Amino acid sequence: MSAPGGGPRPFPPAALGWSIWGLGALLYLVGFYQRVAPAVITDRLMTEFSLGAAALGNLSAFYFYSYAAMQIPTGVLADRWGPRRLLVGGAAVATLGTAVFAAAPTLAWANGGRLLIGASVAVAFVSMLKLATRWFHARHFVLASGLALATGILGAVLAGVPLRILVEAFGWRAVMWGSAALTGLLCAAIWLRVRDDPAQMGYASHAPGHAGPGGAHRSVGHDIAHVFGYRNTWLLLLTPFGVAGAMLTFGGLWGVPYLSQVYGLGKKEAAAITSAMLVAWAVGGPLLGALSQRMGRRKPLYVGTTAVALAGWCLIAFLPPLPLPALVALLLVLGFVSGSLIIGFAFTKESVPLHLAGTASGICNMGPLLGGAVLQPVVGLVLDARWNGALEAGARIYDAGAWQAGFVVMTACIAASLVLVSLTRETHCRQAM
Repeated sequence: MSAPGGGPRPFPPAALGWSIWGLGALLYLVGFYQRVAPAVITDRLMTEFSLGAAALGNLSAFYFYSYAAMQIPTGVLADRWGPRRLLVGGAAVATLGTAVFAAAPTLAWANGGRLLIGASVAVAFVSMLKLATRWFHARHFVLASGLALATGILGAVLAGVPLRILVEAFGWRAVMWGSAALTGLLCAAIWLRVRDDPAQMGYASHAPGHAGPGGAHRSVGHDIAHVFGYRNTWLLLLTPFGVAGAMLTFGGLWGVPYLSQVYGLGKKEAAAITSAMLVAWAVGGPLLGALSQRMGRRKPLYVGTTAVALAGWCLIAFLPPLPLPALVALLLVLGFVSGSLIIGFAFTKESVPLHLAGTASGICNMGPLLGGAVLQPVVGLVLDARWNGALEAGARIYDAGAWQAGFVVMTACIAASLVLVSLTRETHCRQAM
């Protein structure tokens, strides 16, 4: 690969690489915003669609159903078609899904909108990782993964207090219409700016041999079977089900009503606490990923942080309600250690050959989403089973015992995560050949 003058082509400027990666990151931000948004409008949704906790959990989880289902196809398509087309298509469908949700006359339409949103933004994370392998040096992959989580969490923060303020001022439907318009603008920007590989702009690629979308025409089934032939794939797929699933369940849906109903906080105050927890998650991702890189090992830190997460959720699930300052401090710790999810992505990528990195990343990313998809409605079912009949403005009110029973389910899943991550094989931060 050479420049017009005969010399080797230079690698792309860092600013160019980060700007292209950043547009993909913005779609991931949109995805996290949509993932968490129901948490601060639970009262509005319960009242408007006459929902109990189980039905509300299912409405929120429709996002996760389609998101998780799309991960393997997204990974394969990122390897074969390239991330640009996936990001453009995803942003376009996300615009449509948000509009459907905003206009939904019935619960079925709202569920359909959430289903479209989840399926569309599912392409963002794997596409970002694929862009990172081509636009950045390999040593920056963990940093890019950590910043990806941080960008996503920023979207979750926007779906906290800022969203609640906008909803109180304009109504949730108007805010969702605005969200659809902004996502449409992002779709246009991705189409105009993003390119799959630096070679398409005259630069050298950081993934030699990949000048654009496509590659060897292996069958999709072959790629998936090959990835699942590695033991770590299975273990690292299932490990985040508990830890990240608990974060998505508490921070993404049930944290705000829990803090409002058990601690008597207003919706904005409760949203601020869950947003702070998600910010700690964003901070923990890159810091724990960098620490793992510095250690030259993945497994010890992943096991240790999972153990801390288990201990913390046990305190919430099995002790009487903690004093609010102690609970807030504990939630921040739980958010931080849950950032070890980023270690799992690097761990998975290193466990398979590089040409299967997109497929493996997609499979790994199913774990946390499956956790959210299962735990959000299951916690809702437990809440409804423990409901004593109390209502406020048409929304159900649950006592502390009901909430803790729901959190026991999350704690049990984290215990299983600890067992699974303990069985992984160390990669020593080296890419499999």
